[in-house]
Amino acid sequence: MRKRGIVIHPEELTEQMIETLGHTDLNVLGLHPVGGPGAEKSLEEFLEVFGSAGFQEKVGRIREMGMQIEFEVHALSWMLPRELYESHPEWFREDREGKRTHDFNMCASNQEALEYLSVRAAELATALKPDTGRYYFWIDDIEDSFCHCEKCRRISPSDQALILYHAILDGIRQVDREAKQCYLAYLETMEVPTIAPREGIFLEYAPMYRDPHRPMNDEACEKNRQYHKSIRPLLAYFGKKDSQVLDYWLDNSLLSEWKKPPKEIHINEEAIREDIGFYEECGFEGVTTFGCYLSDDYIALHGRPPIEAYAGCFGA
Repeated sequence: MRKRGIVIHPEELTEQMIETLGHTDLNVLGLHPVGGPGAEKSLEEFLEVFGSAGFQEKVGRIREMGMQIEFEVHALSWMLPRELYESHPEWFREDREGKRTHDFNMCASNQEALEYLSVRAAELATALKPDTGRYYFWIDDIEDSFCHCEKCRRISPSDQALILYHAILDGIRQVDREAKQCYLAYLETMEVPTIAPREGIFLEYAPMYRDPHRPMNDEACEKNRQYHKSIRPLLAYFGKKDSQVLDYWLDNSLLSEWKKPPKEIHINEEAIREDIGFYEECGFEGVTTFGCYLSDDYIALHGRPPIEAYAGCFGA
């Protein structure tokens, strides 16, 4: 597997985390400001921290260990600030009742809003340039938050998402000509779009509600069977180049229901090894997992997290 990664919250990049990662052969570290409601605030806070000398020193040490840095961010509400609703309500989505709202995401049919999104994506790409050329500037992390205006209601969530990712890619390429932007297959966007993806869009597959203790291709597991059936159609549509899985084997934030103190996490190494082999057989070029809520507070309560065990599942 070409890419072997883990995704953590920026504040979890502590001395203990760096030491743990140093005992693995993982080669990509994703930094993920907290999503959900308030994602724009957590991204703004991360931008301030990321430029500090202390954080850059940590990033430098990660790179010296042979790991590349990427940024996986629910950035839509940062790129289209919610306060613009007062002057441009038409830029924002209509809910199912036909009311304009600036809670999450945006109207995918408004060309001015899409152009503004491109400008802001360029600003974000200037601040957060990954080592790999792969950008993960995601739409908002909320279910049922797509637009239902007269034009958008005829467009599926997957197509709406792809329209937004195209606008983001246009912006990113203003500052990074060879950049690539992911299409995040996640929650309501697991369905294959009908709009053709532009060159530079690649697939990121994130089966959030899977059962992480059973293999993905276990036909007896209903949760995983539902996700399993979407993989090959998505890969056929987007192509295998740069494709990656963002799995949840180590996502202790999900297990802990996004509340501290973190719960103790247990992983099924045999199932993870089977999954990695299955994903590789499907044609994915990379595999990573959320590994949030596994830093110092976790260690104080439960001891060393199973990050090294996960890394060992990739084999030689």
